[in-house]
Amino acid sequence: MTMSSRHAHSTDPIAAFRRAEELLSRRRPLEALDALRAVLDAGSTGGSPDASVHLLAGRAYLDSAQLRKAESAFGRVIEIDPADHYARFALGKALQRLGLLAEAETQLKIASAMDPRPEYQEALGEVRARIALADDDTP
Repeated sequence: MTMSSRHAHSTDPIAAFRRAEELLSRRRPLEALDALRAVLDAGSTGGSPDASVHLLAGRAYLDSAQLRKAESAFGRVIEIDPADHYARFALGKALQRLGLLAEAETQLKIASAMDPRPEYQEALGEVRARIALADDDTP
């Protein structure tokens, strides 16, 4: 067994989470999801992973273009912590990539109202511009 596969299947949820964070920072989202698998699976068998686990999984899903899974993971974070502005921003980005512009706009407006970071404002402007273009194309 190689060192990386031993880390990826660690039974220690904290070690698995840290390994997944490190992999995601190195732009290896599929490996990050593999590292998180045991933590996420534990949640489906009765325990509930906390918001940070779902947030990290959502980021990995978004980075690997698994947009419906990203939507679900970020939605779970918001269920746990409705005040998580980053989860709302990331959910908005996933919805935008899915072409669900009105839903994306809603989440990005909430994120921007909670924390007016430039990247949130920029994403909201981009979605609004796409909505305006789509409206212009409608007869």
